[in-house]
Amino acid sequence: MSRVDDQLKMRAWRVIFDPRPRPGALNMAIDEAMMLCQQDGGHPPTLRFYTWKPACISLGYFQRADAEVDLEACQAAGVDVVRRPTGGRAVLHEDEATYSVAIRQALLPGSVIETYAYLSQGILQGLRYLGIEGQLARVGVRHQKGAATGPGAGQDDGSGAACFDAPSWYETLVDGRKIIGSAQTRQGGVILQHGSLLIGFDAARLARLLRTGGQDRRERLARALDRSVTSVGQQMGRRPGPGEVERALACGMAKALGLALYCGGYTEEEMRLAGRLYQDKYLTRGWTLRR
Repeated sequence: MSRVDDQLKMRAWRVIFDPRPRPGALNMAIDEAMMLCQQDGGHPPTLRFYTWKPACISLGYFQRADAEVDLEACQAAGVDVVRRPTGGRAVLHEDEATYSVAIRQALLPGSVIETYAYLSQGILQGLRYLGIEGQLARVGVRHQKGAATGPGAGQDDGSGAACFDAPSWYETLVDGRKIIGSAQTRQGGVILQHGSLLIGFDAARLARLLRTGGQDRRERLARALDRSVTSVGQQMGRRPGPGEVERALACGMAKALGLALYCGGYTEEEMRLAGRLYQDKYLTRGWTLRR
């Protein structure tokens, strides 16, 4: 295949606006299925937007569920728990617009940080369409085992389990506060990146669902998150619907990255594979609660 063909494939992306909210286990199964179906080169680079029902906490690939999430509190609140195929820390998916990108590494070469920086340009432009001016974080990558950098770092605030307490390289900030959290994995020569753009944010609710060690630590975590996190609704002074935010992000990706987006749906292969992953992996306690 010629370099021109590769460039054309890079610029022509399928965009999927999933019309129905889905449970967390199925959302993660679909994302992984899209990644796996990219491996043979028969599927186009894909930008997917989706929502969650019921509310769900997603754990990073390496997190210990029993150590970092209060599973009983989640059950009592009607909040699902799922483990992502990507790294990072816990995210409460409730009042947000979620995106994922699945693309072969040959079409988007570079390190994890380089591809984060590239895709973040589209996110920044999407925020501009919503009247929000963001900046890219250039800070040390978060330490492992829960240590944080950024606002509140070094305090005993119990924030180690939560994704939004501190930014990583090239994540998007607004006035120094985090507005989106993203994570990436690479398998079989394919990149999967997905992220959560907050429309609203309830720090106290998230703190109640994490295993932080007591009421005082939950309150400190909530205060730390309130200082370090913002949302689209807070920045706009109104609460836009997910559809408005998704369209802005899609237009931002197209403009900033020079993409030709065309609306599409899931292929039969993707949905068959997603169904198997949903039943055999993401619904199982062995995957979700593994140590």
